[in-house]
Amino acid sequence: MPTEPEPHHAGNHGLGPHVVGQRVVIRRVLPGETGPSGGPAMTDVLGVCTSWGDGVCVVQREEGPIVIAVADIVAGKPVPPRPSPRHRVGPVEAQRRAFALFADLETEEVGAWTLRHSPTTTARRANSVLAFEPSGVDDDYARVVRFYEGHAARPIAAVLPDSAEDTFFRAQGWGLESHDADTDFLIASVARARRALPSSSAVVELVETTPALVTARVTEADGVVASGVAAYGDDWVGFRSVEVHPDRRREGLGLAVMAALLEWGAEQGATTAYLQMLGDNAPALALYAGLGFREHHRYRYLAPPG
Repeated sequence: MPTEPEPHHAGNHGLGPHVVGQRVVIRRVLPGETGPSGGPAMTDVLGVCTSWGDGVCVVQREEGPIVIAVADIVAGKPVPPRPSPRHRVGPVEAQRRAFALFADLETEEVGAWTLRHSPTTTARRANSVLAFEPSGVDDDYARVVRFYEGHAARPIAAVLPDSAEDTFFRAQGWGLESHDADTDFLIASVARARRALPSSSAVVELVETTPALVTARVTEADGVVASGVAAYGDDWVGFRSVEVHPDRRREGLGLAVMAALLEWGAEQGATTAYLQMLGDNAPALALYAGLGFREHHRYRYLAPPG
């Protein structure tokens, strides 16, 4: 007696119960439908496999679950987890959110570039052109130079390493602005970072500069021994200038300041935290990695000679 042939696609995939809980892409036959070439119609399904058994698998898609007969699967494989929403924000948008850290920041757009100047700080983040993508403006370079000459400041460009903009400014004779390493832009979940921070008995005072900008200080008889600044905007809270007096380091005061600033950010509604530091600061990078901070992007500063 002849046996019924197996479907032509049976066994052509590496899926099975072992992919439950993983994100997968599955190509399946649509029974009873005809494709453009006259053969069986097929479609792809992307989501997390939540069940596999009794001849079916269940995939949770963004638009809802779908039940797929195992016999209808033509091909499939696990795929990397989808990046969290905070990692889907690009470097330019992440940098723009960090503008909130400088209350008096002056900006001017040159196409896709942003000229930045602050009259009260020398921080390069507040006194450089953000050039992470082509400007789209013909006289972009001349406008950068004129802007910083008008502020009696040295022109500085923040660029992504080995990008077209990196190459462009170097072609004008620019080089690294200093001997500093590239800067890491780190992000983390506010909830995770708060859970990872140890408790502290330090008394931290919060002083608002604006409703969206706050300074945290630990003050003792000799004055301020630890401090830091945080800014909130667009569901993100960022930090800068977290400093501890040299004689009071390794006492947990910096973490106490971070805890207070994170708590303040959470109260504003922030779910993502960010900060920036030099990429060769291994001790600090290890400390913040323990709080859940991971590199979002890295950038460098270029400037003309002199």
